[in-house]
Amino acid sequence: MLLIRLACEISLQRVIPTGCSSIDKQLGGGLLGGRLLLVYGEAETGKTTFAIQCAVNCAKTGFKTFFIDCDGAFFPRRMVQIAAHESKEIGSQIMLMKPETLEQQAVIIDKLNEYISKKVGLIIFDTITSLYSEALGDDKQSVFSLNRQLNRQMAYLAQISRTQKVASLVVGQVRSVMNKYDLVQPVAMRVLKYWADAVIILNPTTEAHVIKATIKTRATQKPSKQIFLKLGEKGLHE
Repeated sequence: MLLIRLACEISLQRVIPTGCSSIDKQLGGGLLGGRLLLVYGEAETGKTTFAIQCAVNCAKTGFKTFFIDCDGAFFPRRMVQIAAHESKEIGSQIMLMKPETLEQQAVIIDKLNEYISKKVGLIIFDTITSLYSEALGDDKQSVFSLNRQLNRQMAYLAQISRTQKVASLVVGQVRSVMNKYDLVQPVAMRVLKYWADAVIILNPTTEAHVIKATIKTRATQKPSKQIFLKLGEKGLHE
């Protein structure tokens, strides 16, 4: 009976394909309901493109997406390029929110549970640390309180994902690591990685529009083989 119940739970789990089969394979099929995925990388590595194409694929599977655009980086034209002839129908399935302060971001997260229904399959934050970095500024005295606030937001987002069986995709900013050549880490690394079930790191390569993706899941704790993706008008693909 236990095996039957587990099989039923797995079959009912929402799975949102990313549009990259190699990434989906590493993640167990795609973005899984109840799990939180962190994506970070340098500028021009396709982070927002990846987020938008996941929202498009979510709509194609019959679910809606809450897209919280903290950077003002969601452009309808980019969504139309990725969705192509289905853009009108898909656009109606993406609910866009644009907080302007970290406090507004907190209010959105606190109220998400009121808006989640069986029709929602994905929550996206792009990027969850941009307003945090803006609030931090040069006031180093506020680091502790801001870290605590960001940690609370991430904890609640992870809780919503698990209780509502909704996938969450969190995009993070990066910073250079001192004394380590060509190495970057997400801003507020410990907070973001602690709550993430899986992490995708996107890095540029010497070849134009080719991005290297490395995946690490909580289950394995070992990086995947390097996956090379092409960043183009239609999105991020093998």
